[in-house]
Amino acid sequence: MISTAIRLARVGSGAELSAAVLLGLGYPCVMLAALIPNLWLFTAAGAVTYAADWYLHQKRSYLVNRLNSVRAGLPIRFLLRQLLLILLLAREGLADRPVFYAAVAGFLLFYGLQAPHGALAAFIRLRRTMPVVTRNVDLHAVRIPDAPPRALLHRSAEKMLHLDVPAVAGVVAAVLTGRAVVAYAGVAATLVLGVLYIALLAPYMRRRRRVPGAGAVLKAVDGWLREYQPTVALYFSGGGDSAYQVNMWLDALEQVDGRPIIIMRERELVAKLGDTSVPVLCIPGGQHLMARDFSSVRVTLYAANVGKNIHMLRVPTSKHVFIGHGDSDKLASVNPFSKVYDEVWTAGQAGRDRYALADVGVRDEDIVEVGRPQLDGVQRWTGTPKNPIPTILYAPTWEGWDGNPGNTSLLLAGENIVKRLLNADPPVRVIYKPHPFTGLVDKKAKAVDERIKKLVTEAAARRATDPRWAKEAAAAQPGQAAARAELARIEARLAALSTPGRKGTDEAETSRVSLADPHRLAEIKRLRAEWNDAYWRSSGWWEHKVVTGSEPRLYDCFNESDGMVSDISSVVSDFIASGKPYAVTDSAEVGEEEFKRQNTAVRAAVVLSNSAAELGELLAAVADPAADAQAEERRGLKRYLLGPDEPTSIERFNAAVRALTAKAEARNAGVAQRLAGQRIGELDREDGAALGAEPEGRPGAAAETQKDAAETTAVG
Repeated sequence: MISTAIRLARVGSGAELSAAVLLGLGYPCVMLAALIPNLWLFTAAGAVTYAADWYLHQKRSYLVNRLNSVRAGLPIRFLLRQLLLILLLAREGLADRPVFYAAVAGFLLFYGLQAPHGALAAFIRLRRTMPVVTRNVDLHAVRIPDAPPRALLHRSAEKMLHLDVPAVAGVVAAVLTGRAVVAYAGVAATLVLGVLYIALLAPYMRRRRRVPGAGAVLKAVDGWLREYQPTVALYFSGGGDSAYQVNMWLDALEQVDGRPIIIMRERELVAKLGDTSVPVLCIPGGQHLMARDFSSVRVTLYAANVGKNIHMLRVPTSKHVFIGHGDSDKLASVNPFSKVYDEVWTAGQAGRDRYALADVGVRDEDIVEVGRPQLDGVQRWTGTPKNPIPTILYAPTWEGWDGNPGNTSLLLAGENIVKRLLNADPPVRVIYKPHPFTGLVDKKAKAVDERIKKLVTEAAARRATDPRWAKEAAAAQPGQAAARAELARIEARLAALSTPGRKGTDEAETSRVSLADPHRLAEIKRLRAEWNDAYWRSSGWWEHKVVTGSEPRLYDCFNESDGMVSDISSVVSDFIASGKPYAVTDSAEVGEEEFKRQNTAVRAAVVLSNSAAELGELLAAVADPAADAQAEERRGLKRYLLGPDEPTSIERFNAAVRALTAKAEARNAGVAQRLAGQRIGELDREDGAALGAEPEGRPGAAAETQKDAAETTAVG
């Protein structure tokens, strides 16, 4: 019931739902108290509305945004509360008293201050917004001043409106005590604070406090591009939760042969980009992107098929490659849009065969097998569980856009899978890591996800008090405490290193100060590796876990687990690199034989029905190598899906970059040669026309010349 209410109200938790209910009930109570009148009820209900409003804004609740669309936005809610206070004064018989007029005049003047405050804040934000956001790009050619303090601009409208608290409190106190001076003091305090807020913002209107215009910033970017001359670009555009699709390529791009650059389109994604030494240039405007000179780029890599790719595909001097963000049997892996690229790079032979089977216009000669450089850190299976009990990772994919029941196991099989794993005998440890897009399309998937998280959390709590694990828990407690302390230390250091420059800066100042620091980046990478190690040591090898967010990474979960249950996605193909047993759910119930025929990555998997009754086969294979009937099949499938172990993936990736760069150079040289030939032809025609022209002042000279030439020819 509560979960249904949370979903319908579009709030994130029971606490948000409670705040929303209190907000909804608070205003009718304030109105009732003003009409009765009842000063104590008015005070209590008014305080509740203030607190609930503040809490929902702190949580960035979706509900608060929706109130704006029904004419119940934040300014209206504050104005309504003030009007009801005026009504309370009238109902208390104070309509002819100076305190009444002071309150009315004070609130009117306070609302008069909202306009200059809002205009100032909007102007400062506008002039602090650059046409580009950068990382590791030297913009010394343009002067970017320090950002205003975050306290001034962050949620500035909300802060300004809350300055009415002294006035409201003063008027209420005046009614309660009969001392009008309290109301006058409160109103004066509100007005003084409002004027002071405006005065604090005003200096940031001055020219030296503003970021130069778009033209100056873009000119500096052009100068940097001419100096850096990037040769390999990773182009990316996507939604707010899609940063993982570009983050998975950062390490490979840092090792690429050439001068790499990351070109992005969405501002909010830059903040979600992982730490990298590669220059990042985010250009939201299509006209600004197309006006930049990327003629030095020879290879452009695309991690997603999106409409904004067209803005970069138009660059003729570059060869364009679809590299994707995973290699799987999903239809997205054979998107017909892929034929717009010069080449499509797949992990192994399976990707090539997949395109041939789909027949979507991608030619076989345009497909290059480069492996999966991201998988170099995936540890190979030793053949036995790394701990006294096996760890099974359940990593379902999301529901997809088309409503196909085979997309994810969550809806029909998820709870069955988790319950069977939690109740397995002999026992296993469960790690649950859902896809970050879970619930994006189907809210039922999000509801199942929440129930599974609850199942795993409750099972972990029961196991913590189970006598069977008491001895292990007591022995591991000192080490876990030390690991948790280490986690806190590492997280504090990472927080200090993650954002260069001052705290609370905006994207303009961050673009100015975020030049690549090899020492800082090296320390961040070392600390992240230490964090991952401490994270797993901070809990027992018998403790169930729910893993969400970007850390620990999916591949870290691969290394911690002994087997996996998942769906048709690149997760399965990537997990095969470990050589460990795995299971895939046939959620659409097409049958095991047909399921394996349709999906290459399933050929060496235990196929689960929606009841998950077949899980015992996976658990037996994980626990005992003798029961692992598909070990040899997995080895052959790994080579087919991901390519050979030698040469390494990054070596094959770089070889493909070099080969395509050579093709781009040959194409550009050919075009230049043809253009040069065309120009020579034009010059010859111009010279010929000049020879045939009559000299000035000699009519008929051209005809005489032609006649002489004809006679000479006849004589010859």
